[in-house]
Amino acid sequence: MASNTTFISSLSVLEFQRHHHCPLFGISLPGRPHQSKPSSLRLIQAKATTRREDRTARHSRIRKKVEGTSERPRLCVFRSNKHLYAQVIDDSKMHTLASASTVQKPISEEFNYSSSPTIEVAKKVGEVLAKSCLEKGITKVAFDRGGYPYHGRVEALADAAREHGLLF
Repeated sequence: MASNTTFISSLSVLEFQRHHHCPLFGISLPGRPHQSKPSSLRLIQAKATTRREDRTARHSRIRKKVEGTSERPRLCVFRSNKHLYAQVIDDSKMHTLASASTVQKPISEEFNYSSSPTIEVAKKVGEVLAKSCLEKGITKVAFDRGGYPYHGRVEALADAAREHGLLF
């Protein structure tokens, strides 16, 4: 420690300012004086995601767990502002086995709705989908809610499909 003191004391004030202290070894080292960097203000912003982006993220998390096979295909639900779509998919073959939606004529003609499909329309879509699956010999499915909450139209579609013979 004495050598460090003599090193510092033998320097002039200007030379001492050119040296800085090394906290690791506890000695002064030649070079630029230690300058404290101005504290950089980190800008923290909230992640602005839309409802659609949140739903797609939820759907991708669900899709990691739910997979349709030929023995147990995936019943996938998509809900738009105007229509409701449901399809039964075999993911191993990437093939749609059955589908039903409010765009199809039997359902769209039966219900006269102006804005979005209601719970009654969702029940009808679930019923039509279950009947077409049973005709093709499909009884067990894995339900994929598509990132939507299991509530309202999605729940009504699932309950109607269960009531008409699909197991999930």
